[in-house]
Amino acid sequence: MNAQLVQLVVNGISVGSIIALGAVGLTLTYGILRLSNFAHGDFLTLGAYLTLLVNSTGINIWLSMILAAVGTVAAMLLSEKLLWSRMRSIRATSTTFIIISIGLALFLRNGIIFFWGGSNQKYNVPVAPALDFWGIKIPQVKLLVVVLAISVILLLHYLLQNTKIGKAMRAVADDIDLARVSGINVDQVVLWTWVIAGSLTSLGGSMLGLSEAVRPNMGWFLILPLFASVILGGIGNPYGAIAAAFIIGIVQEVSTPLLGSQYKQGVALLIMILVLLIRPKGLFKGTI
Repeated sequence: MNAQLVQLVVNGISVGSIIALGAVGLTLTYGILRLSNFAHGDFLTLGAYLTLLVNSTGINIWLSMILAAVGTVAAMLLSEKLLWSRMRSIRATSTTFIIISIGLALFLRNGIIFFWGGSNQKYNVPVAPALDFWGIKIPQVKLLVVVLAISVILLLHYLLQNTKIGKAMRAVADDIDLARVSGINVDQVVLWTWVIAGSLTSLGGSMLGLSEAVRPNMGWFLILPLFASVILGGIGNPYGAIAAAFIIGIVQEVSTPLLGSQYKQGVALLIMILVLLIRPKGLFKGTI
């Protein structure tokens, strides 16, 4: 394995970490709320810009990420209150949910452009030299992104498997009506779903802004890899989404010398189409 290929795989792991955080939030909202949220990428962008807003006041970048996650969760809960809960109460069709989510995505993106402008921006963080491992250059920022993503994923695993709310979320995902008659507070599960999805999505946006530039369409360009990860990993399965995100991230980066960077999105789309043709339910069982 030559140095260039190893470098591309390392870059792919970093990209996959960011995709994984966004994809987990997306698959949770579908698995529990049955919502294909096309605004998910723009909530990721919102998290990046809220981090930029807090960081520009002189606050540490890591604290800025936490405060931005709070803001993103608040925005998601507001959308739940104003849109999604009302649509569920009138039993709106899945097509209606998709159309509304696309409208919400456009609203968020244009709101971000209105407040912050359309130019690329950077966080106020010191520039650190890349680490050199046997000729492989690994920027410290990308290494931090991977470590943070893995830490968050382990925390999510603990929450889903060992806490009361995690078990309730899995029960609601399996059968919401059975969970309700069993005494599970479904409204509380919905609330926690948005809190977890919003936190992970915002963190993914902050990390993407940390490793690249902060720009208004950053989340929109990531929505295809996010959905590809959800489908490849089995819809509603957060562990499958994480594994699929790393697969897509690595394949996208490794394909760059052959196809060029402009076709990265096409690689994600091709993977999604092949999975839908060969194994429509994904590589893993589609359940939380």
